[in-house]
Amino acid sequence: MSSENHEKNHSYHLVDPSPWPFVSSVSVFILALGLINYMNEDAFWLLLIGIGLVLYAMYGWWNDVVNEAQHQGHHTPVVQLHHRYGMILFISSEVMFFAAWFWAFFNVSLFPEDVIHFERAEFLGSQWPPLGIEVFDPFHLPLLNTLILLLSSVTITWAHHAILENDRKGLVSGLTCTVILGLTFTLFQIIEYIHAPFAFAGHIYGATFFMATGFHGLHVLIGTIFIGICLFRAMKGHFTAEHHLGLEAAAWYWHFVDVVWLFLFCSIYVWAS
Repeated sequence: MSSENHEKNHSYHLVDPSPWPFVSSVSVFILALGLINYMNEDAFWLLLIGIGLVLYAMYGWWNDVVNEAQHQGHHTPVVQLHHRYGMILFISSEVMFFAAWFWAFFNVSLFPEDVIHFERAEFLGSQWPPLGIEVFDPFHLPLLNTLILLLSSVTITWAHHAILENDRKGLVSGLTCTVILGLTFTLFQIIEYIHAPFAFAGHIYGATFFMATGFHGLHVLIGTIFIGICLFRAMKGHFTAEHHLGLEAAAWYWHFVDVVWLFLFCSIYVWAS
């Protein structure tokens, strides 16, 4: 039986041989070597090569996925369902990732006098935040960024509902607003970090604060790029009311980022202050 006849008898996508898994593995390995080299010798060249190769692999692989969906018709309803399962599992792994940083934060903030941990009480001054730490005012830039992300959640939902109604203008407008809000959030977080009254090194408060909020900021930047690509595709007419899995995945990811920030704001900024 030929492969062409075989494809007509089922709804699954049998992926053609691809170089991208191998290229991605080599690229990530070089990126890891570049990070190690940078941290030990302060040399950028291998790190930049690794970043460039990773970006190249991402573009090539995802470009193939878009072509499979948009031009080759391989993403049947069954394939789309499995892609949704994959996205759900990916977001679940991200939940576990952030749970680790929240665990570290609450472990020291709820039990600053825990004698099981070596010299914790003396190091923290038996209180949280530790002695000598000036924290952020949660109702200044943090509150503004919270409102920005909540508004961006509305605009991405607007875009999603617009494509369901075949409203391409509303789709483009909603995605554009979301990208602008995401970039604004990143800008304000950079300003906040520049004016931070404490550093990353030297104490557990700075370490847990910058790791949790910094990784969230990285996810906001990734989500902004994700939605920016959806905006570019929407302007090219790629999405339809029946087939917009990429946009749906971006919306899910963005809502996840919003929920994580709300928990960060309520716990690290408000409660811990």
